[in-house]
Amino acid sequence: MAVELPGGVFAMGSDDHYPEEAPTHRVRVDAFSIDATTVTNAEFAAFVAETGYVTVAERDPDPADFPDAPAESLQPGSMVFVPTRGPVDLRHLSQWWRWKPGASWRHPRGPKSSIDQLLDHPVVHVAHEDALAYAAWVGASLPTEAEWEYAARGGLDGTAYTWGQDARPGGRLMANTWDGPDFPWRSSGESGFLRTAPVGSFPANGYGLFDMAGNVWEWTDDWWTSRHPDDAGSPCCAPENPRGGDLQASYDPAQPQFRVGRKVIKGGSHLCADTYCLRYRPAARRPQPIDTGMSHVGFRCVRRPEAAPAAAPERTDHA
Repeated sequence: MAVELPGGVFAMGSDDHYPEEAPTHRVRVDAFSIDATTVTNAEFAAFVAETGYVTVAERDPDPADFPDAPAESLQPGSMVFVPTRGPVDLRHLSQWWRWKPGASWRHPRGPKSSIDQLLDHPVVHVAHEDALAYAAWVGASLPTEAEWEYAARGGLDGTAYTWGQDARPGGRLMANTWDGPDFPWRSSGESGFLRTAPVGSFPANGYGLFDMAGNVWEWTDDWWTSRHPDDAGSPCCAPENPRGGDLQASYDPAQPQFRVGRKVIKGGSHLCADTYCLRYRPAARRPQPIDTGMSHVGFRCVRRPEAAPAAAPERTDHA
């Protein structure tokens, strides 16, 4: 189900959290519709059944793309979250992320897992081109970062969370995020989910959209930039339908040997812990290599109305 949004001017970004979210700046987006939930395993399975599509995680890697990789590593797979056995240095993500051959959207935890009991969960292990292929199949697109954030805010301009200013209004858990301070080894179990939850398990935002915070990160179609542009200074001058950066600028400067573009992902996931990754907020953003699906990244689609026919010019004569 898609929700129609009117568009308008809103304050994008945040000056109060991570540096890549700044500066807060006003932008304008046109009207569009957006899926009420992320795409589920059942929906993606229907796409694959009809088209025969094979995701990036299911394809044999090209050895030319990985000249230094051992032969045994050149097999289909994806990145899977694996809880550690105790406290670890949170600066090193490799301690809880594992490359698992055979992991894919069909096998989200590895080759021996399945989605049989997860059909209403968000599809994961989808690379950017996989999400684009699905969107094209349903006659839709991926959202821009501005569209996604406008939708996530649910009409609450400038608040920290999609539901308001308090992380837990009245003590209520509002999103599927990591429970407790002991990431990535021990969850309090308060939410009932260690990984993904069925879509729509938590309250919708003011626009009736579910899981715009937590559960899974979501692809947008904008290239990554390390910061937002400055504010235009007046609502009348707010940029319209902004589109982020470009491919060349999106490359990871810390890994110059990998010329892989990165797109913006939004919304945080079930792995967002307040003590480590306070990114289940509408302003939060992260870069994701376009060829890399992971067990906490999914997507939803948008549809934009076709341009209205141009109005006939007014007559200026007095005949």
